[in-house]
Parts: sequence; C-alpha cells; structure tokens
Amino acid sequence: MQKTVNAEVSLEAVRHNLAVVRAMCPACKVLAVVKADAYGHGLIPVANSLAEADGLAVARLSEALLLRQAGITQRVVLLGTLLDAEDLAQCSKLNIDVVVHDQTSMERVIAEGHRTPMRVWLKFDSGMHRVGFDTNAFIRADSILSRHPGIAEVVHMTHLSDVEHDETTARQIQNFWDCHSSASGAEVSIANSGAIILRPEAHAGWVRPGIMLYGENPLSSVRFDGLKAAMELKAPVIAIREIERGEFVGYNRRWQSERPSRIGTVGIGYADGYPRQAANGTPVSVRERLVPIVGQISMDSLTIDLTDCAETRIGDQVTLWGTDLAPSIIAKYAGTISYDLLAGISGRVLREYHL
Repeated sequence: MQKTVNAEVSLEAVRHNLAVVRAMCPACKVLAVVKADAYGHGLIPVANSLAEADGLAVARLSEALLLRQAGITQRVVLLGTLLDAEDLAQCSKLNIDVVVHDQTSMERVIAEGHRTPMRVWLKFDSGMHRVGFDTNAFIRADSILSRHPGIAEVVHMTHLSDVEHDETTARQIQNFWDCHSSASGAEVSIANSGAIILRPEAHAGWVRPGIMLYGENPLSSVRFDGLKAAMELKAPVIAIREIERGEFVGYNRRWQSERPSRIGTVGIGYADGYPRQAANGTPVSVRERLVPIVGQISMDSLTIDLTDCAETRIGDQVTLWGTDLAPSIIAKYAGTISYDLLAGISGRVLREYHL
C-alpha cells in the first residue's frame, strides 16, 4: 500500500484517560466532550469508545445528529449555539439536551417545550463573558424553566476562563455558587479538563473533560502525568537531497544551510492540518531520533534536516506528534495551542484506529 499521511488513534488511550477522570472525580458524572470531530480524532469511533461516560457533549447540531444516526443512545448535550424551531424539534425528538444562555434561546426552548419535553443546561456567565446569563437574569430564567411543564430537567453550568489564575478562578466559582444557591436545586457542572486537574472544589455533579481525554494536559504551569496520547500523526519521507553550505530551503528563503546538509522532504503540509506557522527547529521524530524542520511549511510537504540522521531512507515514517512528542510541544513552536493542532487535522488525513 502507498504510504500516506495518517493519524493513528488509540481508542485504548481514550478509555484510559476517561478512567483517569473517573479516579479523580469518583462522585461525579462525566460528560465527555467530543466536539470538533472529537478534537480531530474521529467523532463516531471515539464516541463508541466512551460508552462508560455518562454523556457526550458536542458544539454543533450536525454532530449530535451524527451520534444518534450511529446508534449512540447516551445522553448528548448540544453546547451553546443558536437553534431555530426546526432544530429544537429535532433535539426534542432525538432526546438531545440543549443549552439556554440568553433570553432568545430561552424563549425558543420554551416555545418548543410546550410540544415535547426537553432537558436544559442553563448557563451562567461567571466571568468569561462569551455567553451566559448574569446573576439576576439567571435566577429569573431558572424560575421560569424549572416550573415549566415542558422542561424535563434543568442543569446549572458555567465555564471557567483561566483555572491557573487563583484569584480569577476563585471569584468565578464563588459567583457561580452564590447564583446557584439562589435558584432551584438543580444539578451542577463547572469543571473542564483544567479544573478537573487543578480545582477539585469545582468538580461538583458533572465534570466535562475534553482535551485530557485525548492525552493532553491543558495546564502550562502544572505538570500532570498519567494520561496517554491518543494520536500519532505520521507521514513518509518522499525525497532526500544533498545541498551545499549557504543554500536556501523552501519558500521565501526562510532557512539557509550553515554546512553541507542532507534535506528530507516529508509528505505532509498545511492542507493536512500541520501548522504553516511552525518555526525552523520544530522537532519531528524519525528512526526514534528528533530532527528539526527547516524552511517554510508548504501546502503538501515540509522539509527536515537529516544531516545528523544519515540512516534515514525514502519511505521512512516521520512522526509529527504523538506519544513521545506531545502536540503541546509542537504548538509552542507554532505559536498556538494543542487544541488548535488536533482539531485542525484535515479530512484527507487517513485515521487508523487501534482498539
């Protein structure tokens, strides 16, 4: 078979990471976040591997519908988005929970709830200021929804903006609890991956692990071991050439050789989702050795310096990130975050699943 770009996804690693969450939050229900095609790992295969989760969260109605079409019967929560009457009717029919975050979304859910009961996650803006009710509006909305005959259940939720900043996070958590205590006795969801690791006081009734299910620690200031990388992104060496000292490689003369060099071309580029902004020196792994990227990332290829890895041959597999080369490392060289890298893997990358 022709070697191509592939992402090898370990479903065993995903299950292991879910077990880590369970061990950290034994009294909590787990809402596993599989939005954005399960952070680039593949929505349906990953969702099927998360049968032990209490529910699954997505960000688009299309993702929720795909889960139901695949026969997945777990609780599915559609995170904050704008839904019209037709969308809400589908959610009600297919038993998909919805998030209410402002007056418009509440009015639309109430209108649909008159026809068929719905489960609602009511979102409080504790300080992030993207979506969510302020304190007084949240209490009013909870009073209306919790008494509405077409609303089967209300869960209170919020989202923390910076769990590594103690003062900000403490204030946001306290804001939420103050508001929650003034409303009905609903279940609660606060903690995302970072808060699961760093803020046990935020674990509450439901936790919402996302990036940690895929093996990444979202915290920059706190080391956290025990997670397994779920993806190895690989591509083959498709060409090797020798160049002289002083030669330029790639577009825009971004890298110049300081010695006679052996340059390998790897069959992956920004059209596959590898970050175009990755700097010279970004590491990749070939034959269990780290070598640097040199030159500008192209649409379909990138170039690496193999001068100190003379044993490399055309056809050898290069690991762009994976178990021993975390996406977070590559993200630093690209001036972004691992979420961006994983979610950005394009559809032309073949996913291979290992149980």
